[in-house]
Formats: sequence, structure tokens, C-alpha cells
Amino acid sequence: MIKNPNRLPVWLLPALGLVPLSASALSYTLTDLGTFGGTASEAFGINAAGTVVGDANFAGDTSSHAYSYSGGIKTDLGTLGGTASAAYGINAGGTVVGSAYLAGDNVSHAFLHDGTTISDLGTLGGTFSEALHINAAGTVVGDSNITGDAVTHAFRYSGTTMTDLGTLPGGANSYAVGINTAGTAVGASDITGGAQHAFSYSGGVMTDLGTLPQGAYSYASGINAAGTVVGTSNIGGSAYHAFSYSGGVMTDLGSLSDGLGHHGNQSQAFAINSLDMVVGDSNDRAGHPQHAFVYEGGLMVDLNTAIPGSPGWLLGQATDINDDGLIVGIGTDPEGDTHGFLLTPNATPVPEPGEYAAVAGMALVAFGAWRHTRLASVRKN
Repeated sequence: MIKNPNRLPVWLLPALGLVPLSASALSYTLTDLGTFGGTASEAFGINAAGTVVGDANFAGDTSSHAYSYSGGIKTDLGTLGGTASAAYGINAGGTVVGSAYLAGDNVSHAFLHDGTTISDLGTLGGTFSEALHINAAGTVVGDSNITGDAVTHAFRYSGTTMTDLGTLPGGANSYAVGINTAGTAVGASDITGGAQHAFSYSGGVMTDLGTLPQGAYSYASGINAAGTVVGTSNIGGSAYHAFSYSGGVMTDLGSLSDGLGHHGNQSQAFAINSLDMVVGDSNDRAGHPQHAFVYEGGLMVDLNTAIPGSPGWLLGQATDINDDGLIVGIGTDPEGDTHGFLLTPNATPVPEPGEYAAVAGMALVAFGAWRHTRLASVRKN
């Protein structure tokens, strides 16, 4: 898939040949991110440059370390003195955040790795903390026990200061999971009665995003530069669906289909890029396993169907996506081990000679209409 540098509208891209013309045309190359000699690894984040972060086991699987992966090289990011760590987020500048055990392995703290040094970000007064995301400005979000360790609160860390974001009215616990370039944080907070609701936090105000219809709980996992939030909401009983939230409206993204007229009852969204491409996981029928998906333009695609050659993997979760369409996640490899993976979009198929006239005609008509509308908007402003 080709990046859209001029931000043309999504509906115009197929006519210009910039994206696949159908779901079946989606195609990715899979890279196994491997381990540090053990049997398991995970991938949680990817930045604009394509650097991946996660954690990987050592031989014997008795410990795992946070890593960064770039250009085929996996780098051990170390710990805060203990035996284990995990990296969850990385920004455009390559700064990594995560969680690592201190010496003794009894307590884990949020960390920041600047490419050379791993630093302890401390806590909100309690014994535990974890950092889950970092934006381009270096602002970190996560969660931490407060003094007494009775409850956990979302935090925002900037400079050298960790700020408690509090909770929604009536809530005890909160967790911040994502933050965009504007500094808006998202996550989940308890509300009165104990249920959790997705929130956004900006300008010192935490806003309840509510749930999908008939839902009792929700949580937000990611937010893009435009402020569109994605996450998961209960829709009644044991069913839950991925959602996107924009302009005060929460939209149900649905679930995968098994092709036999059945849809899954469980899906969740983890990340969204600036082109509104969403990734997460979904089952395709009640009781079936979760499959990694990418969602764009109203269509949810099982990523297991988009890898040519049937490599023998089960892609279970897609955890992050960058603006070039590179996707990372967690799957089961052909040996049955859990490994982190990277999916790189393959080039869009070139139309057959007889199709060029139709494609060119579509492009000219669509581009003309878009340009007319765009110029009118510019003149108005």
C-alpha cells in the first residue's frame, strides 16, 4: 500500500491506483521478529520510520527483555535492574517507553529509553507504574499506583514531572493508553458503580466517551493526529466490538465474518493511523479464535487472508500501524510458538492493459470533482 502524502480523500485513492481496488487485493510480506534465543516474543508498537518495539524471551524462557527492531536488527533495551522488561511505545524520534522490573523483581516501573540510556520514570507515590505510549513531543502516558497502592491512576509524564490525571466522576481507577501529537490522552476510567468507560483527556479535563448501545463498559486504546479515538465497547452480555469515536459519535466497527453468514461476537481496536486505518483483533464466529484485522473505509479484513504463500502462521492480534501501513502484532508461528510479527504492504497490483482506460477515466472524473470541491473550500476560507 502506498502512503498518501497529499492526503487525498480515501474514496479517490482506488481510482488513482494508490490502494488495492478490493479487500482481496490487500497483500503483505510477513517478517518474524524472532526472540533472544527463547520461544516467545511480542510486538506492541511501531513508529513512522518502521522501528518496532516489544519484548522477547531468552534461552530457557525464564526472562524477557524489551527490544527495538530496525533493518533486521533486534536490540536489547535492558531493564531497570531486574530480569524482565517490555517496550510498549516508540515515537518518531526513536524514544521508547515501557515497563521494567527493578532489582529483586518484586516491583516494576515505567521506563524511558532515549536510544542510549534506560531511565526510571518513578510512580505517583505507589510501588508500581508502566508507560504505554509516547508522542512526538516526548510526552508519556501510562498508569501508576498512588500512595498506599490501593488504586491505580492514569498519568502524564513530561519533562521530569509525572502528573496524576485522576478519574471520571465516581471512579477509583484509571489507565492512560494512548496520546496524540496534540497531547490528548485516551484510556479508561472507573465510573460510579464500578464499570469502566473510555475517556479522552485534554486541557485538564477528562471526558467520558460512553459506550456503544446496550454496552456496560468501554475502553480507548489509541488516538490519531486528527483526534479520532479507537477502542472497545461491550454491546451486551459477553459480546464486545471495536469502535471509533469522532465528533461526539461512537461508531461500531463490527467484526469479521466466517463467509457463511456468521459474524464474530468479539472484536477490539488497538491503534489508528492518520489515514484512519484501524488495527485490532476479532473472531469470525462465537467461539472461534481471534484474528488480526485491518479496517479501512468501512471494511474489516482478516490479515490472515492477506499473506501470499500461506506461511503457516495464525495472526492473532494487530497491535499498531504507522502511516505507511506497516502493521505489527502477535501471532502463532508454524511451530506453535508465540512471536511478534511485522507486516509490510506489498506494491499495489498494476491494472491489465485493457483496464487502464477505465482506471484513468475514473481518476480524471474523481480528481476533477475533488479538486473543484477543494478549491471552493480554500476560497471560502
